[in-house]
Amino acid sequence: MNYRRLLIATVLFFCFSVAKSQLAGYYFPADTRFDPAIPTPQRVLGYEVGAWHVTHDQLVRYIETLNRTSRRTRLDTIGYTYEQRPLLNLIISSPANINRLEEIRRQHLALSDPTASARLDIRHMPAVVYLGFSIHGNEPSGSNASMLLAYYLTAGRDAWVDSLLRHTIVILDPSFNPDGLNRFANWANMHRGIVHPDATPLSREHVEGWPSGRTNHYWFDLNRDWLPAQHPESQARLAQYHKWKPNWLTDHHEMGSNGTFFFQPGVSARIHPLIPTRVDSLTRRMVPYYRHALDSIGSLYYAEEGFDDFYFGKGSTYPDINGAVGILFEQASSRGHRQETDNGLLTFPFTIRNHLNAALATLRGVGEMRTDLLEHQRRFYQDAVREAEASPVQAWVVNLGRDVSRQTWLLGLLARHQIGAYALQQEIKSGGEVFVPGQACLIPAIQPQYKLIRALFEVETSFRDSLFYDISTWTLPLAANLSYATLDRKALREAGIGPQLVQAPGTTRVQATADAYAWLVRWDYDLAPRMLDVLLRTGVRVKVATQPVGIAGVAYPEGTLMIARQGQTLPPVQIAPLLDSLANVCQVPVVSLAGGETSLGYLGSSTFRLVEPPRILLLAGEGTEAYEVGEIWHLFDYRYQVPVTMGDISQLSRIKLDDFEVIIMSDGAYNTLPSAFEGQLRPWLDKGGRLIAMQGAVSWLAAHAVGGVSLKTLAADTLKQRPYNTREQVSGARVTGGAICKVTLDLTHPICYGYNRQDAFVFRNNNLFLLPSANPYASPVRYQASPLISGYMDEANANMLRDKASVTVTRVGAGVVIAMSDNPAFRAYWIGTNKLLANAVYFGGIIQQ
Repeated sequence: MNYRRLLIATVLFFCFSVAKSQLAGYYFPADTRFDPAIPTPQRVLGYEVGAWHVTHDQLVRYIETLNRTSRRTRLDTIGYTYEQRPLLNLIISSPANINRLEEIRRQHLALSDPTASARLDIRHMPAVVYLGFSIHGNEPSGSNASMLLAYYLTAGRDAWVDSLLRHTIVILDPSFNPDGLNRFANWANMHRGIVHPDATPLSREHVEGWPSGRTNHYWFDLNRDWLPAQHPESQARLAQYHKWKPNWLTDHHEMGSNGTFFFQPGVSARIHPLIPTRVDSLTRRMVPYYRHALDSIGSLYYAEEGFDDFYFGKGSTYPDINGAVGILFEQASSRGHRQETDNGLLTFPFTIRNHLNAALATLRGVGEMRTDLLEHQRRFYQDAVREAEASPVQAWVVNLGRDVSRQTWLLGLLARHQIGAYALQQEIKSGGEVFVPGQACLIPAIQPQYKLIRALFEVETSFRDSLFYDISTWTLPLAANLSYATLDRKALREAGIGPQLVQAPGTTRVQATADAYAWLVRWDYDLAPRMLDVLLRTGVRVKVATQPVGIAGVAYPEGTLMIARQGQTLPPVQIAPLLDSLANVCQVPVVSLAGGETSLGYLGSSTFRLVEPPRILLLAGEGTEAYEVGEIWHLFDYRYQVPVTMGDISQLSRIKLDDFEVIIMSDGAYNTLPSAFEGQLRPWLDKGGRLIAMQGAVSWLAAHAVGGVSLKTLAADTLKQRPYNTREQVSGARVTGGAICKVTLDLTHPICYGYNRQDAFVFRNNNLFLLPSANPYASPVRYQASPLISGYMDEANANMLRDKASVTVTRVGAGVVIAMSDNPAFRAYWIGTNKLLANAVYFGGIIQQ
């Protein structure tokens, strides 16, 4: 026992001794001078940076310690994650700047106000730099480097540090993704050999279990959420971003272990056309600083390959459309503590050092480019307003409809991006649509965020390049399935700009009366599934109308819910207040009826079908795509607040399928499904189970002849010879990375209940071509003859997609198989197709063929 303790103590002492020398001679030059009153990371954590992966609580402890001991800092807690971890920003500057920080912030913000910026003297204004780390939690070298950077800026005594902090406000975000960082740190640390850290690439330490720490709590990629802004981490970060509007933002990432170090610029042909050319010029002016920093420590690096500046939902691109410059760093990852790679042994401290040097190089460059960056910010917003004034499009008008929850969702997203939306004063017709005051909003072009407004509202199908690092389109009103139109100057005058909308213009206040004969609940509202689920689980008997219902001259469409007073286990005096409460929480109208006859039939008709409470099994684990599983989990658990059981594929043999009415298979290869699953699935379907399969899961259905699903594949490339160096361009061009396509809905089909228009928009990011069913009633969602609305799609793919199915439905015994070629919950942003999935869950059992 004593021997073991001695051995461990010796090893730890060796690690700490090596690490201590790293601080002085490895991470920083040996002659660097520090204030001894400011504690090093080792003094607080008990180990040197790089010896272990820092957990988020340790990172918080160190940042808080620096804030207590330094006069150069102010610590802001800007929000909390789903798991209630704090989101911290350490603001670092000279003590004099810290003492007047609010004054500096307000003056800096005025640069983005074209009405005030011209009179500002930028010669003595500090630049604002936002340094953000490890938005992917399993890319941890950034967050670990952030501690060293924070220490250097608070304790460094070099003259250039004092000069830098007099002229710069540094906003240091040590962990963009605390939940993911913690998940990965625990994995890497728990598999680290104390005596012999394993460098073998296939070691368990380097092969992270499912789901990885890359994502947040619901397994979303937060580096795709800057524009959608659907998660607390992103919303807090955007609020802080626009509170300061930094001049330069760095986004520190990791890539595959066999890479080196990437810094921008990226591929020049893949810069979004709305980004001013000055951004590329400023980026290129920073290149010598990065080269010098990495040359000085002998690190390999590259630029202008692989990565792009197109999707504004990424942290390195979002600043480019907001008057700043965003920079992506990608460091080859050790994915643990040390790993053998094509470039030799890659150690965790080496990855940390590269990020540290890149961040310090950024600060040096910003210090010397300060006035040019401030001038760029001023000109960006001045130019934006001038372009808006000259544009033939003077406003966008959006038909928000009556659904307050959807109104709130869209207006909230615009507000997070500092985009003003205003009430419509007069009814107006444009683009074949009618827009009514109280149900529509105006987004004027002439406002500072004009370029970002265009990015959110325009559609585009022509591109300089056919390859995209991420999606190629993201049109906001189409994501919400809302009609919209552009207005010229004359039409805008006719419409009239009313007060700015800070909340939804509509409201849903109801009073469900206890003496009603029955109650009707509209299904064409976003949160109606949340309301329905509470009713069902409370024991309320609910039926759904399969034919329209006419009440007092108003036609309530298929999908309308009916709760009869008679036949309930709960008394009406309990049902009425429950309905009233749910209606106001979910913003869903309830109508109280005095009798059972309607102008279109009777409430006792067989056209009203009983809705059963579904128990939902969502397959998860190795073989499924964590992003898509997380999107479905988030939709039901967070947005709809409906209970979902996530069953790991590895545990399927222990799961009784008969305990569930609904099984959801999201995207995935499903190559780890136990062979016995198919045998379990068929009798479960025969007994009435509802199987919902999406994207890759549809391919699994087709391969195993489940549910009569048929797919069509593209013809192979028939050219006998192509130049070898064009292979990436040719194969990449066939990829549908993200495009918006138009579909036609059968509004009478249960899968399409809750939609009021035949045209709808789906987000497509695959090349799965689902053939329509031979049954003429079983393909309720089909692509139109000209499906592509916005985004890049190869011509062969677009042609193949014509008239294909997006959703098919097949009865199997007493059950049903619902196949979806597209993801109806994409990034929690494509809310316009959420109802398709909700309908499959709640109404799949009533579908007849």
